Amino acid sequence: MKIFDVSFTGEFIVKASGDQLEKVSSLTLSNLDLLSGRFPVTYFYFYPKQPQLSFESIVKSLKSSLSQTLTYFYPFAGQIVTNETSQEEPMIICNNNGALLVEAQAHIDLKSLDFYNLDVFIQSKLVPVNPDFALQIQVTEFECGGLAITFTFDHALGDASSFGKFLTLWSEISRNQPVSCVPDHQRNLLRARSPPRYDPHLDKTFIKCSEEDIKNIPMSKTLIKRLYHIDASSIAALQALATVNGESRTKIEAFSAYVWKKMVESIESGHKTCKMGWLVDGRGRLETITSSYIGNVLSVAVGEASIENLKQNHVSEIANIVHKSITEVTNDTHFKDLIDWIESHRPGLMLARVVLGQEGPALVLSSGRRFPVAELDFGFGAPFLGTVCSTVEKIGVGYLNQRPSACNDGSWSVSAIVWPELAAALESDSVFQPMSAKHLQLQT
Repeated sequence: MKIFDVSFTGEFIVKASGDQLEKVSSLTLSNLDLLSGRFPVTYFYFYPKQPQLSFESIVKSLKSSLSQTLTYFYPFAGQIVTNETSQEEPMIICNNNGALLVEAQAHIDLKSLDFYNLDVFIQSKLVPVNPDFALQIQVTEFECGGLAITFTFDHALGDASSFGKFLTLWSEISRNQPVSCVPDHQRNLLRARSPPRYDPHLDKTFIKCSEEDIKNIPMSKTLIKRLYHIDASSIAALQALATVNGESRTKIEAFSAYVWKKMVESIESGHKTCKMGWLVDGRGRLETITSSYIGNVLSVAVGEASIENLKQNHVSEIANIVHKSITEVTNDTHFKDLIDWIESHRPGLMLARVVLGQEGPALVLSSGRRFPVAELDFGFGAPFLGTVCSTVEKIGVGYLNQRPSACNDGSWSVSAIVWPELAAALESDSVFQPMSAKHLQLQT
């Protein structure tokens, strides 16, 4: 493992320029925002050297375009504080406190980085941690002239769809392109019905909790953070394996079935069942919001199967369980019920029980197939890698996040927060390949 040093050369507070598009002094979090867990989310993007541009000019350009972007995304320049009327819930003060942008120099070449070990990225300070800012960016220059840009968001600001729209708009402004999406910050669109009503089954999936509960999730195993490359041919093979009698399964369903089956190899004896979860976006399912809504609109679909069945069943049979589990939550009724369930348990934060580590061995998969990767050009070229991870140290569940590779050849990059035995099981055949400079075509 190659640990590298980073020198911090500048720190800037970037505020929104011009008038805010909507004069809102604060935002009360929606019910679905209360389900986010407040976990920090960090997106990592790596860029090759651009001989015609200096590092100083790139940082100056990013600060200018970020300032313009924050005018559209003004809550991201705000602060997240405790709601005075409900001490158990946070709120966003839209005071143009600003975003933090850190400038750094890494004393290593990009091709010498251990891209497989995401723990090293976080420990070696590619990710700033400052609780005074809801949005933090670090721009790091490597000895070869290449760059890493990390974007860290407080989950109260939104979900992956929200952050993807923010990054896309920022890149458009950076390249003087027309803005493709005007963000909708009306969090009151996700109101509960009166009186609230919900399927009692939700009591088995979600639980009320406090920030202290989330910070002190019991950990039965140390989790490690890794990055994998999945070939397009492996994805196609898994999809073919999961398709029986002409009933096709999506790539994510097939991949999930394969992973769930592999997961069994890492579970200690004594457990009779294990669970898998999938993050599901309510945009396009909830009738009350559009795709431009900024905030959290996520639920978790959870499937459970016996260890014995997962061992014995064919991937196609497991894919059927995956499909059924996801289908149960991909509808307007589920999301309305979930909003009402949260309303009935307020004030406070809520979380899926699996994430709190209360459900035995479990793994959650998030698909970022629509998240911008190759598209994230800030005026100095496309990235050769875009992925996601979190600085969170305690989480009660394994976590995989899939997204397309930057080379657009149908392959995926998958970031993982998993226990060591699961990493070993996933790496035991050729599907999960530890990410390397060779995969990223950095070898000279």
